[in-house]
Amino acid sequence: MTARITTVAFSGVEVLDIDVQVQMGSGLPAFSLVGLPDKAVAESRERVRAALSALGLALPPKRITVNMAPADLLKEGSHFDLPIALGLLTAMGVLPADEMAGFTALGELALDARITPVAGVLPAAIHSLARERALICPAAQGGEAAWAEGLEVLAPATLLALVNHFKGSQVLSPPKPALADGQANGLDLADIKGQESAKRALEIAAAGGHNLLMAGPPGAGKSMLAARLPGILPPLAPAEALEVSMIHSVAGTLGEAGLLRERPFRDPHHSASLPALAGGGLRAKPGEISLAHLGVLFLDELPEFQRGALEALRQPLETGRVSVARANAHVTYPARVQLVAAMNPCRCGYLDDPAQACARAPRCAADYQAKISGPLFDRIDLHVAVPAVSAADLSLPPPAEGSNAVAARVAEARARQAARYAKVSEDARPRSNAEADGQLLEEVAAPDTEGRALLTQATEAMKLSARGYHRVLRVARSLADLEGAEAVRRPHIAEALTYRRQLPGR
Repeated sequence: MTARITTVAFSGVEVLDIDVQVQMGSGLPAFSLVGLPDKAVAESRERVRAALSALGLALPPKRITVNMAPADLLKEGSHFDLPIALGLLTAMGVLPADEMAGFTALGELALDARITPVAGVLPAAIHSLARERALICPAAQGGEAAWAEGLEVLAPATLLALVNHFKGSQVLSPPKPALADGQANGLDLADIKGQESAKRALEIAAAGGHNLLMAGPPGAGKSMLAARLPGILPPLAPAEALEVSMIHSVAGTLGEAGLLRERPFRDPHHSASLPALAGGGLRAKPGEISLAHLGVLFLDELPEFQRGALEALRQPLETGRVSVARANAHVTYPARVQLVAAMNPCRCGYLDDPAQACARAPRCAADYQAKISGPLFDRIDLHVAVPAVSAADLSLPPPAEGSNAVAARVAEARARQAARYAKVSEDARPRSNAEADGQLLEEVAAPDTEGRALLTQATEAMKLSARGYHRVLRVARSLADLEGAEAVRRPHIAEALTYRRQLPGR
């Protein structure tokens, strides 16, 4: 007899069906796993054996072969424990084969037969719903799987509870959808004194989803400003929350929290490697840029990052996706992020400070800023100088306007963009002005006659590339949306051009 249990494997966020086949035949007692298992899957033999022993069951003295088809696809992860155990229980006659055929199972087994959390439950649930199968997953992740509306979910805490459910001596209650707790950290723009031009740039960046680079001396408040950007961004829409949560589920960072409801904010250290930022490694896991999908990727001390890691961000910033190509894997992850970067004007940080003049200027600034390539620099919409805060500014009372007031204006601007782009086909519809392509920009952001003349003149004088030209239009469109204006006018173009300034010393 051959028992068959369905489980899944992951290629990026794509879910693939895996057929776990268990056969018990005559011959010397043995327990073999075939079908290209990795180390974690191969070790499942001992975990499954111990879990069955905890139930008071022993494997029969037969030749047991477990095949995971298709055999040429590498099987990775500990979530194969549960389907292998269920296949063995079915082959032993403990579980009914006809009922098990309608389920997809995934979960890791502890030695005491507890079913522990694994990565990828949410995409597996959505895939099972599309295949009209029910899902068996760990109890801790039942609330995650329950977001696949209409899916039958069994979320047992132990293998014994699952066996009792199928035997009718215990009934497992269906889990309820779970939401992650809010991560509000109380950070408010009202905490920052001075820096009005930087706050204005932050508001524009939030309104249009634009990339932002802040340059200034140490202690000017660049990191404080970046940390307050999530507080003025609109919350995730339901479809966006599902999209973001699927990536975190595959990466194994969702845990037991349930569906994410706030935009991600990722701030990797400047020592992060290329695979850590762009994705990769032995199992081609998503990197920081994918974990920040539809949220903020904050890179502090930008020139200190490895040159190769920064260059790997160029294509994802343009296309909104990152492809990881390895000898044993080729996967694509979503990577539509809002890049916020901070840097000093030179290595010592005091290039323009006459009181602490840089001893190696201008060579110090040129060498330091040369670590950022022109193409990467060109992909950043807003370049803003963040000067040192004066003692007079520090002695002032807190600003009257906080994050709530700015967030309200940003929400209104985003609502105008959503209404404007609603006519675009769904597969090409931009979420914000920053995602609009050149052709669409010419329709929705065409400036008036005076604005067009100014933009043409500035493009020639500033030697803007075609990409830089369109990024000025995107920022101008966001400025008009914040103002509530239907058309892009000369003042919007003029302000947008001020954010294309070169860095000091560049």
